[in-house]
Amino acid sequence: MDHWLTTIPPMAVYLIAGLAVGIESLGVPIPGETILVAAAILSSRHEVSVSPHGIAIAAVLGAVIGDTIGYTIGRRYGERLFAYLERRFPHHFSRDLVDYAEHIFKRWGMAAVFVGRFIALLRIFAGPLSGSLKMHYPRFLLANATGAICWAGGTTYLVYYIGTAAEQYLKNFSYVALGVAILIGLLGSTVLRRRLERNVRAFAEQRDRVEADTEHSAT
Repeated sequence: MDHWLTTIPPMAVYLIAGLAVGIESLGVPIPGETILVAAAILSSRHEVSVSPHGIAIAAVLGAVIGDTIGYTIGRRYGERLFAYLERRFPHHFSRDLVDYAEHIFKRWGMAAVFVGRFIALLRIFAGPLSGSLKMHYPRFLLANATGAICWAGGTTYLVYYIGTAAEQYLKNFSYVALGVAILIGLLGSTVLRRRLERNVRAFAEQRDRVEADTEHSAT
């Protein structure tokens, strides 16, 4: 296994990490964060010449560029884009989730773009939804870039140092060390995702009650 790892070209790892994060940021629901964590773990192995700095830079660039493309598409196509995505990816772009995300982005603006970078279900909305809501691009770019640096860079170095420490203290259980690093790296995003799902359900219930009351008043 260790010999196989040494044959992986570092540039391929950087490109895969950057592309995965960029495609997810564009609005396509792929596991960009999982791929980023895996790349960071790979860089923590002493026998592999993959640099965590290269992964962090590639992921930050991918996040900023992907979000910018998503912003441009969302600004041009708006609601038609989300209607198409709801039909194409109903689990990731349900009406409840889109309405909740729109509510959050309208209320919090730049802060929603920044915080949304750390939450998988909101991360894919940041670019397209900000464009659809006509957020001023320089403000979006600032929040997008700072969020990308904190999330992509922070995730890379956190997982890298955890993986390095795990390998050092568990030399005879290297695969256990990798598993521990993966679990720790994904734990935070899992907790945030579950909390978001509860918030989406609560928001949808409140929205449905308001719509029902409005229809009842109209009749």
